[in-house]
Amino acid sequence: MISRLMKSVRQYQSRAILTPVVMVVEAAMEILIPFVMTLLVGVIEGAQEDGRNLVQEDFVRIAIYGGIMFVLGLVSLASGVLGGKLASEASAGFAANLRQDAYDKIQTFSFANIDRFSTSSLITRLTTDITSVQMSFQMSIRMLVRAPVMFLFASVMSFIIEPQIAWIFLVAAAILFVFVLLIMNAAQPNFRQMFKKYDRLNAVAQENLTGIRVVKSYVLEGQEIDKYQKATQEVYNYSVRAEKLLAAMSPVVQVIMYATMIILLSVGGVSIVGGGLRIADLTGLLSYATQILSGVMMVAMVLTFIAMSRPAMERLSEILSEESTIQDPADPVFEVRDSAIEFDHVSFAYRKGGEGEDVIKDVSLKIASGETIGIIGQTGSAKTTLVSLIPRLYDATEGSVKVGGRDVKEYDLTALRDAVAMVLQKNVLFSGSVAENLRWGKEDATQEELEFACKQACADEFIEQLPGKYEYDLGQGGVNVSGGQKQRLCIARALLKSPKVLILDDSTSAVDTKTDSRIRAALREHAPDVTKLIIAQRINSVQDADRILVLDEGRVSGFGTHEELLKSNEIYRSIYESQTRGGDDHADAE
Repeated sequence: MISRLMKSVRQYQSRAILTPVVMVVEAAMEILIPFVMTLLVGVIEGAQEDGRNLVQEDFVRIAIYGGIMFVLGLVSLASGVLGGKLASEASAGFAANLRQDAYDKIQTFSFANIDRFSTSSLITRLTTDITSVQMSFQMSIRMLVRAPVMFLFASVMSFIIEPQIAWIFLVAAAILFVFVLLIMNAAQPNFRQMFKKYDRLNAVAQENLTGIRVVKSYVLEGQEIDKYQKATQEVYNYSVRAEKLLAAMSPVVQVIMYATMIILLSVGGVSIVGGGLRIADLTGLLSYATQILSGVMMVAMVLTFIAMSRPAMERLSEILSEESTIQDPADPVFEVRDSAIEFDHVSFAYRKGGEGEDVIKDVSLKIASGETIGIIGQTGSAKTTLVSLIPRLYDATEGSVKVGGRDVKEYDLTALRDAVAMVLQKNVLFSGSVAENLRWGKEDATQEELEFACKQACADEFIEQLPGKYEYDLGQGGVNVSGGQKQRLCIARALLKSPKVLILDDSTSAVDTKTDSRIRAALREHAPDVTKLIIAQRINSVQDADRILVLDEGRVSGFGTHEELLKSNEIYRSIYESQTRGGDDHADAE
């Protein structure tokens, strides 16, 4: 897991390596300062032991030791500042790379992969989780080397000064370290649950903000506020449980440190009175005691940050190690010969945990190039799922789907999806102008191509009325245009791809019947060689198609012309009659 995440350090590797080196220099300076101070105090103490006043030679030595301490302090300060700067740059760069790597990985995911994680969880991992890992990384490269070095050398210096007293520090440090590990292990499960609750919190916020118009139209702001407060409370509860455990660390550390100092002063005082220890040595021991316990505290702090961020590391590692369920073949085909489509005993199930009932069941049919196929069926009959198998948004569980005479799994994914344009049931526009959104279909499309595609989709008539026309800003998600206008822009965007297969998934449901008819007429006239699959709820949107596919609970119930189905298919005839007589008893007809 760690090695996978560390690959994102890349160009910041030199800073990440140099930071611990600089911090070791800082620690070395801090270790030397008490030693030099011991020598300085020893000069004064030596004069007192000889029963004389300080002489010029003593003052010279004191000045030298004082100057050395001053230089050591400056080097320590400069090392600390440089280490902080390098650590900040390395951690910020690591987080930026990690965020980009995770985002790039997500772009390779199939619909099945995204369904496994959920959108809200992916957003949490790209934001909150990476911030947590960044803080842990910064603390680690600054302290995880410096603290052990300080602990080790301070211990060595303590043993050089007085081995018998130095054991006090090691016992205190061991007790402190064990206590920190116990707290860290107890807090980690709460942090893991906290990150999961963040997923839920983001999901509630995302749903509310996306559907804010629905919320307000039903006057359910209070209910949504309660839902958000509940999600926030769950995050709060787990966070408080973890923080309570961590909060216990500080007072316990203080108690251990003060107890160590008291024991040191007591034992050291007795030793001084007995003549076994000098005051200068006790002064050095006090400084090293502080450094030893501070080193343990620093390690404890780093381990705490690691414990907090470990669940986040695991969640990010899941993304980076996830492989798309849809992969390019070893020797892909880059050209789609024609737009003929064939389903050969195709079945499909949304597998979760290796289980799942088939939603498409043994579908077999052939569609010739240039045919217009209407697809109709009751809600939940798997219309959208069926057409999603053509551009490999999902892969068939059994059987094969062919385009241009070849299994779709043989094609290069980019080549296949460039040949298939799909206007999804949920129309999606992005922040930016009309022209920018249309050029998703063709990046280098000219103004004439934009206008021609919009004319086919009957979008030109309202674009000409917009301020700025094709440069009009649609706002986030296309909030500045109506549902029908969104649909027409999405159809125009798909047509700009000049696809071999065009799939319209109920994409004219928000336009009037006259405009719907004009769009279909334009497609027949200007795209005669394109195979068109039109999913619709209205009979009049598909009745002039070459053939109509009727689906019933994932199975083919009927496949033929409008007239043939009226005679032979009960489901189609029932839908037709319910709509032609004005929708009376529509539910009974279904």
